[in-house]
Amino acid sequence: MSRKKGEKKAITKKLLHKYRLVILNEDTFEERLSFKLTRLNVFILVGISAIILIALTTLLIAFTPLREYIPGYSSAKLKLQAQQLLVKTDSLKTVIDVNEQQYASIRKVLTGDLKTIEFDKDSIENTSGVPNEITIQPSKEDSLLRATVEQQDKYNLFESASTPVDFALFPPVKGIISSGYDSELKHYAVDVVTEKDEPVKAAADGTIIFASWTADTGHVLIIEHANNLITVYKHNASLSKEQGDLVKAGEVIATVGNTGELTTGPHLHFELWNNGYPINPINYIDFK
Repeated sequence: MSRKKGEKKAITKKLLHKYRLVILNEDTFEERLSFKLTRLNVFILVGISAIILIALTTLLIAFTPLREYIPGYSSAKLKLQAQQLLVKTDSLKTVIDVNEQQYASIRKVLTGDLKTIEFDKDSIENTSGVPNEITIQPSKEDSLLRATVEQQDKYNLFESASTPVDFALFPPVKGIISSGYDSELKHYAVDVVTEKDEPVKAAADGTIIFASWTADTGHVLIIEHANNLITVYKHNASLSKEQGDLVKAGEVIATVGNTGELTTGPHLHFELWNNGYPINPINYIDFK
């Protein structure tokens, strides 16, 4: 027991033993500075200095741009840029998907690779292929109810919002039809023979969704109209409009030509589509 106490006293004595640190002039040995130190003071001073150094280094890294030079550390600016690029990439992907769907539809229109259905020639609206409703003879009670409702609506101030709208198509060219619409032969158009370089006019108001050159049909122009209508003009000598242009009915959009491999002379290959289905143009347009 006394031995342990002696060891503790010896350690304490060493820690508290005083030393003098003297700084002398090397040439004159003149004393410049002197400090009284103990081992305990030195340990405490070194510990406090280490803590202060660690704290300053942490603050310097945390609140200055120096942290960006640490390997594996990503700055807030880089994270923001990465997030913005991710959003742009997602938006571009959506636009590309929409364009691919549109190009696929245009490709089907150009190649005519679509199934056909019979259309009602009296209405351009009835082109969805849905069968007509079955005609059922009304009962006596139903007839009386209809008469009552008609009498009440006779003085109704509010008109129905579903009134059908008339839609007229302008003839793109005038001439002789050399080849008519034939769904069995997949000729979903009429070929109108006319003089070369005759102006081709828009059949209705719309937007140019395709204006380019194809090997088979030459200069091709496609217009999207209201009521889900699309008109196609092929074998043109030249185009007066570009994709994205807005056109009015009767406005010149191209000139009649003989371009492309699938042609035998100057004429206009004209197609009319509604809701994705081809329609016989002569039912709605007078080309004479």
